[in-house]
Amino acid sequence: MADTLNGRRVAILAADGVEQVELVKPREALQEEGARIDLVSLESGKIQAMKGDIDPADRFTVDRVVSEVGVDDYDALLVPGGTVNPDNLRLNEDAVGLVRDFVAADKPVAAICHGPWILVEADVVRGRTVTSYPSVRTDLRNAGATVVDEEVVTDQGLTTSRAPDDLPAFCERIVREFAAK
Repeated sequence: MADTLNGRRVAILAADGVEQVELVKPREALQEEGARIDLVSLESGKIQAMKGDIDPADRFTVDRVVSEVGVDDYDALLVPGGTVNPDNLRLNEDAVGLVRDFVAADKPVAAICHGPWILVEADVVRGRTVTSYPSVRTDLRNAGATVVDEEVVTDQGLTTSRAPDDLPAFCERIVREFAAK
């Protein structure tokens, strides 16, 4: 194991419907670099991951409930995608507030695929350059972001990526960004 992120605490904010590969691959990359990870969700218990938004995949144990954590508990925040996951998250006041608090505290935040939907709800993309899955881009533009079609983009501590195919570049970038702050 490398130690680029040794001592860093990372919250992965996810709910039922999370795209499994977008949860697992970044978590593995961060853990390999020494980060301590908590899966933070809306309720205790387990969340149901999906494959391709359609097929149920594995269930993952929640470490902490979003209503019981704060920005001071972590060094960085990751929001995986899946269509249903960020839709569930953006309807939860505590989840939206946590994202807003991370950005206000100038701590690194990363979101992939449909994950940027919660960034829109938290009103943290205005004036930033971002990317996402194509169907989310209009929402990002309407929220004041400049949207580009690139595999990974970082602007003012906010890292975004398009889809599972971009995971290698996304994982490399979040390790670097999470280590920098």
